Amino acid sequence: MKPGTKLKSTVDDTEVMVIKSGEGQIESGGAPMAEEKPAELGTLSPDFSAGTLMGKRYVDAAGTFELLCVKPGKGNLSVNGVALSIKDAKPLPASD
Repeated sequence: MKPGTKLKSTVDDTEVMVIKSGEGQIESGGAPMAEEKPAELGTLSPDFSAGTLMGKRYVDAAGTFELLCVKPGKGNLSVNGVALSIKDAKPLPASD
């Protein structure tokens, strides 16, 4: 998957843009994401129902995946069943 690809959840309203991607299946709400929205939404997994926040970047522990949430939803993001976390903002340099 290349940077700039937009993915849509198959179980809720979540939409993300791929910033950085490695090998693995990107998921939302416990279900694989797709480039096209399905006609009928699937079932949200209770284990992956923490939700997403618009404008936040989500990363995996290794830094291989980075996703930008462009539309929030009820499911949280994961790769191969491992939940992604919100990327911390870089602190600005102190000005004296």
